[in-house]
Amino acid sequence: MDVVVVGSGPNGLAAAVTMARAGLSVTVLEAQPTVGGGARTLDLGLADGVVHDVCSAVHPMAWASPFFQAFGLERRVDLLVPEVSFAQPLPDGRAGIAWHDLDRTVAGLDEDGPAWRSLVGALSRHTDDVVRVALGDKRSIPAGLVPGGLVGAARFGLGVAEQGTPAWGARFRGDVAPALLTGVAAHAISRLPSLAGAGTALLLASLAHAGQGWPIPRGGSGAIVAALVEDLRAHGGTVVTDHPVRSRADLPAARCYLFDTTPRGLVDVLGDELPARRRAALERYRHGDAASKVDFVLSAPVPWEHPDVARAGTVHVGGTRAEMARAEADVHAGRHAELPMCLVSDPSVVDDGRRSGDLRPLWSYAHVPAGSDVDTTEAVTRHIERYAPGFRDVVVASRCVPASQMSHHNANYVGGDISAGAVDLPQMFARPTPTLDPYAAGADGVYLCSAATPPGPGVHGLGGWFAASRALRREFGIRVRSVFAA
Repeated sequence: MDVVVVGSGPNGLAAAVTMARAGLSVTVLEAQPTVGGGARTLDLGLADGVVHDVCSAVHPMAWASPFFQAFGLERRVDLLVPEVSFAQPLPDGRAGIAWHDLDRTVAGLDEDGPAWRSLVGALSRHTDDVVRVALGDKRSIPAGLVPGGLVGAARFGLGVAEQGTPAWGARFRGDVAPALLTGVAAHAISRLPSLAGAGTALLLASLAHAGQGWPIPRGGSGAIVAALVEDLRAHGGTVVTDHPVRSRADLPAARCYLFDTTPRGLVDVLGDELPARRRAALERYRHGDAASKVDFVLSAPVPWEHPDVARAGTVHVGGTRAEMARAEADVHAGRHAELPMCLVSDPSVVDDGRRSGDLRPLWSYAHVPAGSDVDTTEAVTRHIERYAPGFRDVVVASRCVPASQMSHHNANYVGGDISAGAVDLPQMFARPTPTLDPYAAGADGVYLCSAATPPGPGVHGLGGWFAASRALRREFGIRVRSVFAA
């Protein structure tokens, strides 16, 4: 066999597809009974005909990813675009609304509309350059950035420097626009303000007004995985489920191995085969704060007090900028926030097929300290009720997966860290270790390709693509661009 990929998340499948398209024999080994890692859609048994996304649900990075563009994802998966990319409900019935239409967003932000246009709107006109910088390998100048993309890259860098420091409020006059942007920054699950949170916010917020916005795949995130698996099999690759890899004995012989695992997972399997210094560096990799997942089945839409919030594919339930910063600081200090930062999505806003009669799924996360074993169902319900009075009355069923149990369905989510590693400044640029090649494991023919490698978390497939590109060139003498040329 030529290639074995350990783990079938989007990065592992991206690596496998890339290798198989190069004409190599490829096998993917997955510990779980279903493929997909953080991009699976499953029947949780909460209600007949209602399925839930077990991790990721909304995918702005999928359409923007250079890998998925080369793969032709938009030809294979129906990406449904909500009229409102994301919303931020606020006290007293107010809300920040990030329409896919930039002009409509600016108009709704009143005195801060021009500030939003000059910061986020300017970046939305340069999304290719923003993506090159934010989703690059963090070790080289991205192709195509010089010289034409320098303006967009500079705007992005200056915006991160502003929004990632105590100067983050300088351009705003009211409280709606800053809260709207901070809700996006909270995707990093880090203290706020922070440079990592600001980078996350400006990347994702700019994508909200460009291209496919913040799309929801028809049928759920599993549609993306299904497209990757179909292509892999069409090029001769195979996927083996229920096959955990705990030691070298669990690996078939191959010329090349790619691990869509945590750094520690790689070390546990290969042990002394890794150089001592490299092994020690991988063992020092840090995991971050966590999320607790709460899935609901509803008998009616969430009764948001502000009607336009109901149009959003994603709702950030966190309140004002100050409230979100306080909640994230509590989590980082190891405390459960009284009003935790919550991410909420009703996919049936754009996908009628996700409903079963009058029933619909509701997806949600609450940010919690790493390793928390607390059932956050009540905390999430109470926080949504703050902006949607009567929410309890439409809940038919629910299920919580505490942070401490998140790794049961995805081993990469250590302690509930759904980013597969702390998202902070050092690990933005030195993920997983401060080496020139973040993908090479230090042993011949072995590569790490998970979200623990650049560019980090998200359904973009780039960790897998970048690792496979290097493996193809070094182990097989094949250039990756020729693989997708057709």
